[in-house]
Amino acid sequence: MRFGIIAVLAIALAWPAAASASKERKVMVARSRTNVATPQLGADEAARQDSTKIVRSEAGWRRLLTPEQFRILRGADTELACSGKYWKEHRRGIYRCAACGYDLFSSDGKFESGTGWPSFWRPILASHLEVVTDTSFGMVREEVRCARCGSHLGHVFDDGPKPTGQRYCMNSEALTFVEVKK
Repeated sequence: MRFGIIAVLAIALAWPAAASASKERKVMVARSRTNVATPQLGADEAARQDSTKIVRSEAGWRRLLTPEQFRILRGADTELACSGKYWKEHRRGIYRCAACGYDLFSSDGKFESGTGWPSFWRPILASHLEVVTDTSFGMVREEVRCARCGSHLGHVFDDGPKPTGQRYCMNSEALTFVEVKK
């Protein structure tokens, strides 16, 4: 029952954006089979994990984000391969949504995919992501969005390493990295 209410609410919130988008999109369930614990980063952990939906006007997002972040996060664009600041990041830490700060990925789930974008084989929690069908550019791909603010993060593919077989190919501009000291 609770899942059904959440699904209906998620569709209702996504409907206006989907209707105005030029891409055909279909809401799907995030596909991660593996969840990991978030390393403790301080007293603000509860606020970072708050799943309350964040809604802002286009002007509000423009004030909050850099032009490049706005183009990617709100315009569902992508950065050039090998150009992002995190594709060769190897420190231990957490990758958060650059728009709302939601914890998305851990360095424990990051791997070198050879694609030129930061790639992960699992999210911190599957519920922190929303996966939708993206049919832009004559292709069918699965777009990954932040479940809290709806921002475009990248795409997920079925050619990742075991145990999930997934490759979450993210844009560096869509992420903020916070190093966790051992």
